Amino acid sequence: MRLRAILIMAITCIAISKNALAVQEAREKENVKRENVLILMFDDMRFDTFSYRGGPVATPNIDQLAEQSVRFDNAMTTTGLCSPSRAALFTGRWGHRTGLDDNVGLYHSRLSELSLSEQGLIGRAKKAGYFVGYVGKWHLGPQGVKLRGADYVAEVKESKWSRAMRPLTPYGIAANIDRYNAYRLNTDRGQVDYFQEKVEYYQTLPGSYEDTPTYAKVRAAREMLRIAAKEERPFFGVISFDQPHPPYRVPEPYASMFDPEKLELPANHLAKRVNKPMSQEDAFWPWHDVGHMTDKDWLKMRAYYYGAMAMIDRAVGEVLETAKEVGIYDDLHIVFLGDQGSMLGEHGLYDKGPYAYDELMRMPLMIRNPEVEPKSVLRQVSMLDIAPTLAEIMALPDDGVQDGRSLNPLIEQGDNAEKGRKDIALYAYEWYNGAWFGIRALRTPELKFVWNPGDIRDELYDLSKDPVEINNQVDNPKYRKKLLHMVSLMREQLEASQDPMLEKFNAQMNHYSELEGRENSVMK
Repeated sequence: MRLRAILIMAITCIAISKNALAVQEAREKENVKRENVLILMFDDMRFDTFSYRGGPVATPNIDQLAEQSVRFDNAMTTTGLCSPSRAALFTGRWGHRTGLDDNVGLYHSRLSELSLSEQGLIGRAKKAGYFVGYVGKWHLGPQGVKLRGADYVAEVKESKWSRAMRPLTPYGIAANIDRYNAYRLNTDRGQVDYFQEKVEYYQTLPGSYEDTPTYAKVRAAREMLRIAAKEERPFFGVISFDQPHPPYRVPEPYASMFDPEKLELPANHLAKRVNKPMSQEDAFWPWHDVGHMTDKDWLKMRAYYYGAMAMIDRAVGEVLETAKEVGIYDDLHIVFLGDQGSMLGEHGLYDKGPYAYDELMRMPLMIRNPEVEPKSVLRQVSMLDIAPTLAEIMALPDDGVQDGRSLNPLIEQGDNAEKGRKDIALYAYEWYNGAWFGIRALRTPELKFVWNPGDIRDELYDLSKDPVEINNQVDNPKYRKKLLHMVSLMREQLEASQDPMLEKFNAQMNHYSELEGRENSVMK
């Protein structure tokens, strides 16, 4: 009996201790400061267009935000493709961990959604007690935002999708491209010009700004902000714009805002692809067939892209003005970013595809922390870094391995915070709408190495001498030591992320070590 009483007392003490611990944890949870956060996200937005970066488009509202933010001027996406880059943003993990390494719901896509086991920032914020709002493009599967618990959802195309839907197939686009090619052949024979606009590349929309999908998102965003301002819960919101994704279609005055004849084409415009992977010659979507495009077409398309950027700046100004009006701006953390860049004729490429040129790999990124002095950070950072950064700011529950690192030390201290860290960024292009490539790219401030395991040609660019990446130096003996150094750096990154391609990488990289050995023997 005495032993039984002792056991009962021990069990009771343990239960009381557990209960006290749970109460203590609950109180600590209540006392945690949870910051309000707003993500402003844009589709296929290049890093080099804003006026604050010396670009050709006056962007006063974005510039004003930049003046209040920490600007990451060398930010890199993980994949130049919508769904994988967005999955990396919300989870902080590479596609080989989440299973999301291709576009979803499009022509030839293998995948239909990001697994619900990956709750990401949305599910984590909801679990932490946030009021969660989402406006705009998701592109990670049907009902994905609602299924992760968002309180306010608007203008999300996938909200009408189901798992039974067939992927978007571009028959209409293909027919238009055939017409453009036929027209080119006809005009070569002296016939009259009857195409004023190529709508798969640029188009003047009827109506005004208020008639556009961009403004529809602004209206929904304003409603979300007004609701959030009345909430007692902390606020986490995402406004995800489809612009400036190609084709570049805008109403007046944006369609005529930039005179094509006064614009310039870049140094690598239609640059011949010498010693480049064969896949760069392929048209993965019908509009990737650009043989019909003239310089006049390219300049018009660029003018419409700039017009789209000017329209976006207006939308940003209206959203931020609403945040000020409802009283949540002063302490609001704001993340401004693009999911990846886009090609406007550089290397003869349009839109995006399985390659790693800077015009696609780099993305705009700035983070406004109202308690931190604005600054410019030059170190390379990754899309993967945003989730762990916001998890710290919002005191979110842990959800497993993070392939990125928190940017908060850089936000607070600038480049000095990472003096001992290698200044590198890793990029991957596993699939493109059902086609496998397995590309890995490693970038330093001076060099870029691109491993193309499905081709016999890899790429090495000297960014200090050739920033537009025309000359592939991978076979140049003068760059052999630099190449092997980049191989070593990439191996470290693949090992750190437990990349399943590591074994294949090591096997193929023996080729370069053997080359160096033979070259050294010849020199002796």
